[in-house]
Amino acid sequence: MLPEQLCLADKGYQGMAKLHPSSCTSTKKPRQGKLSKAERQHNRNLARLRVVAEHVNRKLKIFRILAERYRNRRKRFGLRFNLIAAIINCELALSS
Repeated sequence: MLPEQLCLADKGYQGMAKLHPSSCTSTKKPRQGKLSKAERQHNRNLARLRVVAEHVNRKLKIFRILAERYRNRRKRFGLRFNLIAAIINCELALSS
């Protein structure tokens, strides 16, 4: 990943901030504590941005390109993945 590229991640990637300076992860609730209002709002805003990418991942799994082992020629994986991504982008553009 490029250092200037923003990376939106969930709570499973808490250590990413050490490796990637412009990563944005949600805030974990401390043990027997509560999150402040600003931290909760930050987590919600981050989730709103990430849900779009999660929906695209879901659609790629429906096409079975990510859900199962790819059994065809490895050279063509990138081509097929890009074609399926283009179809999904067209669907998203038509729906909005």
